[in-house]
Amino acid sequence: PEPPEGGWGWVVMLAAMWCNGAVFGIQNSCGVLFVSMLQLFGGSEDKQMAFKTAWVSSLSMGMVFFCSPIVSIFTDLFGCRKVAVVGAAVGFTGLLASSFVSTIEPLYFTYGIVFACGCSFAYQPSLVIVGHYFKKRLGLVNGIVTAGSSLFTVSLPFLLRVLIDSVGLYNTLRVLCILMFVLFLAGFTYKPLIHSDKDKEGGKKGKFRFSSEKKICNFSIFKILSYRIWAFGIPAALFGYFVPYVHLMKHVKDRFGNSVPEEVLLLCLGITSGVGRLIFGRVADYVPGAKKVYLQVASFFFIGLMSMMIPLCHVFGGLIAVCLFMGLFDGCFICIMAPIAFELVGAEDVSQAIGFLLGLMSIPMTVGPPIAGLLRDLLGTYDVAFYLAGVPPIIGGAILSFIPWVHERQKLKERAKPLDRETTEKMLDNESTLVSDTTAKSVKETESDF
Repeated sequence: PEPPEGGWGWVVMLAAMWCNGAVFGIQNSCGVLFVSMLQLFGGSEDKQMAFKTAWVSSLSMGMVFFCSPIVSIFTDLFGCRKVAVVGAAVGFTGLLASSFVSTIEPLYFTYGIVFACGCSFAYQPSLVIVGHYFKKRLGLVNGIVTAGSSLFTVSLPFLLRVLIDSVGLYNTLRVLCILMFVLFLAGFTYKPLIHSDKDKEGGKKGKFRFSSEKKICNFSIFKILSYRIWAFGIPAALFGYFVPYVHLMKHVKDRFGNSVPEEVLLLCLGITSGVGRLIFGRVADYVPGAKKVYLQVASFFFIGLMSMMIPLCHVFGGLIAVCLFMGLFDGCFICIMAPIAFELVGAEDVSQAIGFLLGLMSIPMTVGPPIAGLLRDLLGTYDVAFYLAGVPPIIGGAILSFIPWVHERQKLKERAKPLDRETTEKMLDNESTLVSDTTAKSVKETESDF
């Protein structure tokens, strides 16, 4: 059915906005939780505590993306509402269980896997269901929905700091469970658009059929060279991407002590990330075809450069400026992922393309922060970790810069194929005409001889 462009869709939009905010607000505020976990579970005799603690946040963010290809399959099979509701319930359970642990190790499972998998299953359907209700206004609605994560990222660190100081880490995690419970209720608003009993029956009959297996697991998109470069270039750029979100709060404490409000840095990241999504999303509309990739190339270069500048900032104001620029280009990188996917693989395969990309992104985003934590434990400072975190985005950006050229060559080849077929057909037609004329001539000559 045609999207209604409103009505119940506005309720769905608000539910999806809450989903983006709750999931990524908690994930992006992990730096505040990281410092609290270090203080609660750390001991002076444990020289690898930063490395161990970083795995909690890294696993959590990594699993959100790692589960994406699986979640897309479940969404196709069971629908957005069921997957979102079950996902929010699992996330609620994992977060609540995390508030009862006594050591850091159980958090790898309760927070890093159970909570994160629940977030992934709740998040992915919110991307799909909005497109069921909006088409003409989809750009506006997507902007509002993704602004939810910026809004929560801006406000949640301050709330977490107040809660941790007043009621401790465990009770803070229990308060965060309220966000997941509201997300559980929001999932029920994802009403499927089925207008007739016939459609309903058809949906029921086909619910557990796997005849469309090729469509559900469409690995053929990896045959497209430009997509392959994009799908492996972006993960290569992301080995250092999540490091500032996890370790920046601890770095500020090490360098400036308690004399500065370190949560202001996450506020700057959140605000300019939201602004970047609005600005560069609009700019991307005016950039033709696969050349939109150049915006991502620029964003990765600037993110890498800003990460390298973090250790050079010996004044808190300098760190604020760095975070403002980093957030701006972070928003640029995120908001144009879907438009680029449309350009590289087409509208039919875009869901699979984004799902596989998110799955591949999970590996570097999981590995990067623990390595930075290990370097901090070995060297006693985060300086080398932030310098190294800036290298992968620059390398990844350089790899992505080849995509527009490769994509144009692919399009030229595809255009040439029909021309080659037409030329071959004309040659065959001419040859068959020549053969028939020769045969007719020889028959006439034979008749004249008789």
